[in-house]
Amino acid sequence: MSSLHTQWTTWNNSQLIESGILEIGDGYRAKNIEMGLVGLPFARAGNIDSGFHFENVDLLDEVNIPKAGDKISKPGDVVFTSKGTVGRFAFVKPETPKFVYSPQLCYWRIKDSSVIDPRFLFYWMHSRDFTNQVHQVKGLTDMADYVSLGDQRRMKIMAPPLHTQRKIAAILSAYDDLIENNTCRIVILEEMAQSLYREWFVHFRFPGHEKKRLVESTLGVIPEGWEVVKLGDICFITMGQSPSSQFYNESRDGLPFHQGVADFGDRFPVDRIYCTVANRVAEAGDVLFSVRAPVGRINLATKKIVIGRGLSAIRSKAGNQSFVFQQLKELFQEEDIIGNGAIFKSVTKEDMYGIKMLQPPQTVVSLFEQYVKPTFSNIEVLTTKNANLPKTRDLLLPKLISGEVDVERLEVDGKAVTV
Repeated sequence: MSSLHTQWTTWNNSQLIESGILEIGDGYRAKNIEMGLVGLPFARAGNIDSGFHFENVDLLDEVNIPKAGDKISKPGDVVFTSKGTVGRFAFVKPETPKFVYSPQLCYWRIKDSSVIDPRFLFYWMHSRDFTNQVHQVKGLTDMADYVSLGDQRRMKIMAPPLHTQRKIAAILSAYDDLIENNTCRIVILEEMAQSLYREWFVHFRFPGHEKKRLVESTLGVIPEGWEVVKLGDICFITMGQSPSSQFYNESRDGLPFHQGVADFGDRFPVDRIYCTVANRVAEAGDVLFSVRAPVGRINLATKKIVIGRGLSAIRSKAGNQSFVFQQLKELFQEEDIIGNGAIFKSVTKEDMYGIKMLQPPQTVVSLFEQYVKPTFSNIEVLTTKNANLPKTRDLLLPKLISGEVDVERLEVDGKAVTV
């Protein structure tokens, strides 16, 4: 243990609870009939993953909310998934929508922040100290993936003096805040690109539209002079094929391999598996289109990769990659709208070739490409930063939490930290 670490205090959770400094609680055991159309999100483990995700979440009906008592989120809560997928964390910020905890979740709530900083607690719970305690209590029960409320209340928190806690929290939260800001910027850029596409190619308010009348087509009314073509007419399409298992590895030998959508990010794939056989590949910039389970999820390749049987790679013959990407994104806002299969849907090469696409004059498409390419470049830069920032933060976190890195001489003012 470092000399710095000797200045830290080990707090028994039970003592902190008795002193009114800490509260550890679990979720409300709601019945299905208590859910409604208007109310607070009823958060389960699946809604907690590096933040809160409340899309399509159940709502505890507003008339039943008082039944939840203190099991409703408060700013400063550290959320811990204690059942099912154990070990996910989230921090409730002032701007986080209020929600109700389910029994899969526990909350650690600091009631006196003059002793322990809530944000420091959040990062400390990512440390080896906390993880070791979790593994120890998990080993005392026959139930898989479960940490009881009683076990959590018997744990210990190791923390430095308050001013040091706040410095550590400020340093680490600077990374998370930057990731969040980048994510918001990506969303805005995505919406800008799609809005421009819809303005020009859905509502037909493109430059010079006043001079064009609308005519009937197999896709509905379109401007005169525009065409309806098949995807295979305007794009090269490569259908994926999965090599035998002996050609895969995790040691970065060969090219990144992607079987399907499991490793899709919001826009770009996340490399985890590599392959030494490059029979079917996607080049940098190719649109990656999932052809099974589900059909129609879309990504972009940032480098040369090997694609498995769950993917196809699409490349515009005219170099109109941004236009093709946005049109496919517009067409496949919902997954599985095409395809066959009793258990899960899939599409063939012929199905892919036959997808109907709108083909405006090249002058219009080229102008659109000119407008959106800088947006695409910015999205890629921000996405790359968001892939690297967590790695840097996660390397720094154990050094800060263990006291290996001395922050005493650092001037940290709130969140004004350069990373």
